[in-house]
Amino acid sequence: MNCIIIDDEMMARAVIAQMISLHTKLTVVEEFSNAVEAIKYLNTNDVDVVFLDIHMPDFTGFDFINTIKNPPKIVLITSDKNYAINAFEYDCIVDYLVKPITEDRFERAMQKLNWRVETKKGNSLNNDKLPASTTNEFYININNRLIKIDIPSVTIVKAQGDYIVIKTDINTYTVHTTLKKIEDKLPVNLFLKVHRSYIINTQKIIDIEDNSVLIGKDVIPVSRGKRKELFDRLNLL
Repeated sequence: MNCIIIDDEMMARAVIAQMISLHTKLTVVEEFSNAVEAIKYLNTNDVDVVFLDIHMPDFTGFDFINTIKNPPKIVLITSDKNYAINAFEYDCIVDYLVKPITEDRFERAMQKLNWRVETKKGNSLNNDKLPASTTNEFYININNRLIKIDIPSVTIVKAQGDYIVIKTDINTYTVHTTLKKIEDKLPVNLFLKVHRSYIINTQKIIDIEDNSVLIGKDVIPVSRGKRKELFDRLNLL
């Protein structure tokens, strides 16, 4: 994957470039000290990933993202943790790295990146291929707070108008997002969209009858088109 680095600090660009060099799937094609020059470059060149600093003179990282019509995948880099909630609103943002960046944290970001790329290709991923951070948790934005959701605890995800209801073993959360955004964050080996409005954790199924499944006390409809795929997931005797 071709990538560019945008950061007004030369030393920061050097550190990121060094970490990228350890990943054979990534190639740095250009570095920029400001976002405007990077936008000019992207007008005539395609890249897969942008390592983007948030704090830059005159033109911030978020200004950059909002200017690009179809932004590539973005790995945000910053010394300020307070922008994490803003980052959650952008589908193109893969991860949020806070300076100083450790090799371990960078590696986890690359695992997320690889997972996003493979998911987009439509590959069926098994549990070994999923990055640990993606497999174990994601965060939701509720009243300007980021709340961690342990993915194995999620039982049902339901579309309800412009909102999504996420049920876990012990709590229920309502968030303003789309079913597709949540689906992209869930490992495909555990979760299945069984209806246009429902995603279920197949390991939480208690009973199946006709075109519905029982999870906890909830009866979830299963569309005809998803019935075979659901049964293929089950360990039937």
